[in-house]
Amino acid sequence: MGTRYYLLTLGCPKNMVDSEAMATLMSRAGYRGTATPGEADVMIVNTCGFLAAAEEESLDALKELACAKQDGQLLIAAGCMAQRSGQRIVREVPGVDGLLGTRRWMEIVPFIRDLRGGKGQRAFGRYALLGDSVHPLWGESPRSGAVAGSAYLKISDGCNAPCAFCSIPSFKGKLLSRPQDALVAEARALVAGGARELILIGQDTTDYGRDLGQPDGLPDLMRAILHAVPDLRWLRLMYAYPGHISQRLIEVMASDPRVCHYLDIPFQHGHPAVLRRMFRPSDVDGQLQVLAQMRAAMPDMAFRSTFIVGLPGETEQEFAGLMAFVQAIQFDKVGAFPFSAEPGTPAYAMPDQVPDAVKAERYDRLMTLQQRISLARNQAQVGRTLEILAEGSGEVSGKKEPVTLARSYRDAPEVDGLVVLPEVLPAGTMARARITGAMEYDLVGERVT
Repeated sequence: MGTRYYLLTLGCPKNMVDSEAMATLMSRAGYRGTATPGEADVMIVNTCGFLAAAEEESLDALKELACAKQDGQLLIAAGCMAQRSGQRIVREVPGVDGLLGTRRWMEIVPFIRDLRGGKGQRAFGRYALLGDSVHPLWGESPRSGAVAGSAYLKISDGCNAPCAFCSIPSFKGKLLSRPQDALVAEARALVAGGARELILIGQDTTDYGRDLGQPDGLPDLMRAILHAVPDLRWLRLMYAYPGHISQRLIEVMASDPRVCHYLDIPFQHGHPAVLRRMFRPSDVDGQLQVLAQMRAAMPDMAFRSTFIVGLPGETEQEFAGLMAFVQAIQFDKVGAFPFSAEPGTPAYAMPDQVPDAVKAERYDRLMTLQQRISLARNQAQVGRTLEILAEGSGEVSGKKEPVTLARSYRDAPEVDGLVVLPEVLPAGTMARARITGAMEYDLVGERVT
């Protein structure tokens, strides 16, 4: 019957892309996927190691599979936690047979063969492929298959930013941009497979190409994709680093209607002193000017950002600066997180740690402010006609009538709101909808025929 595999993906969309590529490589080798762990010969968990809570979730998933493991089954921990905390995985989950690092996913098939043959490299007493080895498949496009609606396109891995609170460079390594030709080829394949929307992702998409000698390479990549894939309907950009938004990028976004007038810029804070302690760009006035330029070029621009409250030493005055920054920008979407002290980061040992109760109270105040802003921004959409992309169907709470759950250009998958339509459209359908109602996070509309 051939080898069967079970693949569980945890964490961010970047992990999802790696999992899809692994699945394609295993399928090419004759392996068959299964949704039931008990039916699999090989069980793989693509782990997340960004925060302590994510590591606990990864450990729980590995432990559950290890407890139900049958004779002859292999259990592999892949991805971020395997790279960052492989020793802990081996210590707490003895049933794990192998560790596969963040930049070694393309070696999944030979790795499985080595595990079965009892050979290969070892780390912490287990077979392991860790480290920064760059496999030739990094320059190819291994993903394939049908796509319903939208697809992520991972343009780089790793990060050069030295953020004091972030552990990602310690296990993802430095920036590694994928070659433009490979990305264009993958974009073609994804759209040919049914993708209407491509979402460019990376730890810092605006740093794309710097390691290839192209310090402002993102606008050129976007132009190449738009030129090569005329059937693409939406091109969305995520994870722009403050200070890396160039005039060329603004021009590309404003000049082609297929580029969503949407940008996710994780500012992390709005007070210069806190940003300096974070080792982040601290020119707040300069950032305000860049966003004003973008809104001047694209008046319907939608901005999303994320913020951390309670960095060690954050005073009430500094938190007030964050609140003022959020009020001044009027972000459409905001995600916020209480500071999490991650071992190995500079912020872990900073003095003046903020009590959890204070972090929670500040988080509540920030999100209460943002809810009012989000509601006002959504209410401004009432009466507009927006293009929408159907994601699926559901039912409104307390009612039996089915509805379509869709997104507009203002909403990225999974992290933002929805446009709810009182009819059922197949997933992947693009249509026009007149917005008739607004809530803090979601919109209500009706299809325009």
